[in-house]
Amino acid sequence: MQVILLERVAKLGQMGDVVDVKPGYARNFLLPQGKALSASEANISAFENRKAQLEAQNLETRKEAEAVAEKLNGQMFTVIRQASDSGALYGSVTPRDAAEAATAAGFTVDRKQIVILNPIKELGLHDMDAVLHPEVTATFTVNVARSEEEAEVQKSGKSIQELAAEAEAEAEFEIAELFDDMGSAASDDDSDENEG
Repeated sequence: MQVILLERVAKLGQMGDVVDVKPGYARNFLLPQGKALSASEANISAFENRKAQLEAQNLETRKEAEAVAEKLNGQMFTVIRQASDSGALYGSVTPRDAAEAATAAGFTVDRKQIVILNPIKELGLHDMDAVLHPEVTATFTVNVARSEEEAEVQKSGKSIQELAAEAEAEAEFEIAELFDDMGSAASDDDSDENEG
């Protein structure tokens, strides 16, 4: 089925392009979302008449999206989740969670605009993209932690797994020192008994 695009659509074309798409894609996505019109002679001539208006509207929305992207780029949002000691989440972090965290920080981002390349199933810092306009994308970071304190630690560059390993090594060192102290105390007791 041939359609004429009313805006830029990723991996399909620019505004005004007449492209071939599968009928289901056109019927279920492009046409209802107002991203395209079927490519009949009447629709093509109507598009030509509205082209200047559509381009001006596209330019205006793009400028707004660029302003938001400028503020959003490089931001870090914290998402608190329950997780195991090894850092594996009980569940996962979804685009909705990221959108809610961004909204709580004062940004207007819809969950449909957020792109997660791989499912987030562990604690740590994860980069995400927000497609604010077909031509504008912003990248931000989601800090997934079990508490605000852990989020601060992760923000400084250390992972929870590294901290756990350090704490474990420190505990083992203290236990080893304790046993060394007990061993030397026991040998002192032995020498006292031999003298008497």
